[in-house]
Amino acid sequence: MPHDVELIILLAVGFGLALVFGYIAARLRLPPLIGYLVAGILISPNTPGVVGDVHLANQLAELGVMFLMFGVGMHFSLNDLMQVRRIALPGAVLQIAVATLLGVGVSMLWGWNFGSALIFGLSLSCASTVVLLKALGDRGLLESINGKIAVGWLLVEDLVMVLALVLLPATAVLLGGQALEGSNSDQNVWITLGITLLKVAGFIAFMLIIGKRLVPMI
Repeated sequence: MPHDVELIILLAVGFGLALVFGYIAARLRLPPLIGYLVAGILISPNTPGVVGDVHLANQLAELGVMFLMFGVGMHFSLNDLMQVRRIALPGAVLQIAVATLLGVGVSMLWGWNFGSALIFGLSLSCASTVVLLKALGDRGLLESINGKIAVGWLLVEDLVMVLALVLLPATAVLLGGQALEGSNSDQNVWITLGITLLKVAGFIAFMLIIGKRLVPMI
């Protein structure tokens, strides 16, 4: 029977170091997440000692994020978001706009072109859902009104970032970049953008109409 030794070693060393440094962080009255981050740094290629399989670690990290976001979806519904919409929606949109503009302004002072500056600004405008959810969960604040507002705020940010990532390939040429390999470079960028928006609208409609009715029935 074959065994993937690299996977076993990575899990054993990773969880072991996370346990040790998470405990140390908790004893220092810091969030255990800080200890987990230190453990990740220690097994990275940038530090001496044990080096984990980077490719495998990235896949496991993506799995962890997917499970965490699935857990968020189990605890937070669209109705919950609507309850805090008067704070979460305008607050998140305003925060994204201000952070993006600040990032664009600073980047263009560095001599970056507008496309690169916009991507940098958008990157700064989005908080880490993973980090904040872990911190709120550790403090037992996920079900509080402040916790719901924070999660709703993060969900709005995530939705905006998903839309930005979906539109990025279609707007790459407008932002000074190059068209993706294999794409039709002769096609009008506005037509490409329109098709992309139609696909996004179709997915949202499928998710909210068919998924909302079909999944509960199943």
